[in-house]
Amino acid sequence: MAHFYLVEELGHTEVGSDVVVAGPEARHAVTVSRVRVSEILRIGNGRGLVVGGAVREATGDRLVLTVQSVVEHPAPVTRLVLVQALAKGDRDEAAVQAATELGVDEVVPWAASRSISKWEGPKVAKGLARWSAIVREATKQSIRPWTPGVSKVASTSDLVSRAGSSRVLILEPTATRSLAEVDLGGANEVVVVVGPEGGVTPQEISALEAAGAVAVRLGDSVLRTSTAGPAALAVLSVRLGRW
Repeated sequence: MAHFYLVEELGHTEVGSDVVVAGPEARHAVTVSRVRVSEILRIGNGRGLVVGGAVREATGDRLVLTVQSVVEHPAPVTRLVLVQALAKGDRDEAAVQAATELGVDEVVPWAASRSISKWEGPKVAKGLARWSAIVREATKQSIRPWTPGVSKVASTSDLVSRAGSSRVLILEPTATRSLAEVDLGGANEVVVVVGPEGGVTPQEISALEAAGAVAVRLGDSVLRTSTAGPAALAVLSVRLGRW
């Protein structure tokens, strides 16, 4: 399996130069992944830059790579955003992990009306930190050149505002329009809204539709909140030519 590490401060790099990885990322590479001298690995900055090369030094918390290739990956033309309602257990976290692996560009935690899980007080910072860690690790696992952003917790009013400038699609099993056929309108950003275990309320759907959002269904079956978002992102990735 290819080794891929994130060094967010990585900037302009040329073939033949050295890249130094230090701290926890280097310790993980040396002690857990057991990266050794002469092994080939890749390092990205999460903003499109990926360099590859051979390890010249691997000791303790220091890893040195001699660069053999430099690739700048452009950002997608159409951004994909997952608005994931807070859910009990680890179902929302499972959705975030899978969405990252599938290519989402941004994840937004949503305090939906029927969300059993609540982020209040210290839980807000803790939850955002947890989602950010999940996104980072999933980016490394899937060897993605771009790390998705994790936005602040959104209210339904925030989503209504976003519907004015983005193509917002609400996943709703009873909707008459299919995600595979709905007009994406040439938008620069497609936002997928996924409700919690109890689904999106009629009031939330009405408010979003009044702002221009569209309710769509994935199929005849009803998917879990942890599955619906990633499934929708897969369909959209094909439709947008990202896959």
